[in-house]
Amino acid sequence: MAIKTLLIDDERLARLELRKLLKEHPSIEILEEAANAEEAMQKIDQLKPDLIFLDIQMPGKTGFDLLAELDRAPQVIFTTAHHEFALKAFEVNALDYLMKPIEPRRLADAVQKVQAVDGLRSVGVESELSNGGVLTENDQVFVKDGERCWFVKLSEIRLFESVGNYARVFFGTNRPMILKSLNALEDRLDPKVFFRTNRKHIVNLRMIEKVEPYFNGGLLLELKGGDKIEVSRRQTLRFKEMMSF
Repeated sequence: MAIKTLLIDDERLARLELRKLLKEHPSIEILEEAANAEEAMQKIDQLKPDLIFLDIQMPGKTGFDLLAELDRAPQVIFTTAHHEFALKAFEVNALDYLMKPIEPRRLADAVQKVQAVDGLRSVGVESELSNGGVLTENDQVFVKDGERCWFVKLSEIRLFESVGNYARVFFGTNRPMILKSLNALEDRLDPKVFFRTNRKHIVNLRMIEKVEPYFNGGLLLELKGGDKIEVSRRQTLRFKEMMSF
């Protein structure tokens, strides 16, 4: 199956060169090009590409700024003349980081990574997401907190915690804050995987290691990583039904 691709770079000659190099890779179907972040945002919304080749430094918004504004980003391969962005690119879990001028061998390595990821993709999930549907545990989401950015698979997130109008996201050793309410998150998360335990928390059911009786008829969940989360008495009934207690 062709990998639908968008080229994003403010330099027309750079886009032409990349398009020429990608002719050697028939699995890559170039849908269109964009010369800046605003144009790219519209085309990503409209075309829903599987992959973007993304320049970092562009007039106006940078490539990182563009990613921060997307609810759900395609796979990303950065293309840049500036090596100093490499660490940040991998912090957002980009598939690869290609230095200009792009070497055909490095491009071939990057395309191979895309093909490996694309082989795991669910077509049904893609169409559902294009309609703003529920995010599954196999989807990646973009998380930005200050200067730090990550692409995170939902299956790796063990906990969301409400902090006013924000939510703290727990994955690995990271605890970034995002400007999303817990209610808004709950609407987008798969209820078979993510469970609202109380007013302040949503947990990944697959991350639960231990369940204990708790105060006032509730439960206490211990998650991988050691987090302990209370299930309210009202939600305990739902939890027991879901888990077939």
